[in-house]
Amino acid sequence: MTRHALVFGGSGAIGAALIARLRTAGWQVDALSREARPAQPGLRWWPGEFAALPELPTRCDAVFSCGPLDLFSHWYAATTLECPRVVAFGSTSDATKRDANDPGERELAGRLRASADRVLAAARARGAAATLLRPTLIYGSGRDRNLSRIVQLARRTGFFVLPGHAVGRRQPVHVEDLAGAAQAAVDAEAAMDREFALPGGETLPYRAMVARTLAVLTPPPRLVVVPSPVFAGAYALARASGRLQGLPPGAVARMREDLVFDVGPAREAFGYAPRAFAPDAGMFAVG
Repeated sequence: MTRHALVFGGSGAIGAALIARLRTAGWQVDALSREARPAQPGLRWWPGEFAALPELPTRCDAVFSCGPLDLFSHWYAATTLECPRVVAFGSTSDATKRDANDPGERELAGRLRASADRVLAAARARGAAATLLRPTLIYGSGRDRNLSRIVQLARRTGFFVLPGHAVGRRQPVHVEDLAGAAQAAVDAEAAMDREFALPGGETLPYRAMVARTLAVLTPPPRLVVVPSPVFAGAYALARASGRLQGLPPGAVARMREDLVFDVGPAREAFGYAPRAFAPDAGMFAVG
């Protein structure tokens, strides 16, 4: 019997990878996109967004949220959709930014946490089972706001500067591994009514992560490491002059911190086995 999925954020990086997997597995997919898109075998697109949703199917076998968790959580708590399984993506930022100096980052962490709790509570109230998936640093699609932003800055100047303190450990996770996790979790009884961090398959220092990323570009931009006080002064001047955009102070401060999560629970619950960090130039958009 063909199963039916409703996918929010279907045109995003995770959503696109997930839809491809679901179609290959024989699912019938209804997906949301802000822009009209042509239907394909096994895939029907609905143009709209949470502020102005079209009339969606009233029942399905699973609903996947691959877009903004806060907007989805409010919709799901209010909807009358009949659906036994919910798989929604949040972020480990709900933990890493909880005590940030930036009020905006603390607000984001609180909103993510409240949204995750809202989805879990709404599912329990209607007798459904929800799974929350919380990725670490996402890469692989060219649309992320982390490594792709670094690549853009480095390509523009021919080099990228890091402070000496950029040694905090990271676990970059490929977007295809996240799509695979959602597909596996939807059928895993052990994943129901739970949430899981989804780190990548390799833990490495921030500086090594950036060096490996720059090395795949042609020509490879030069990585320059300067003493932290020197970097702080240059960074402040660059931001004040408007020459530096897209690298917020909180991101710089966290370069010294270990943002590391345990892969064990997701591995045990639904066989999550993410790949080691292996970027290539095709993962990063030119420009």
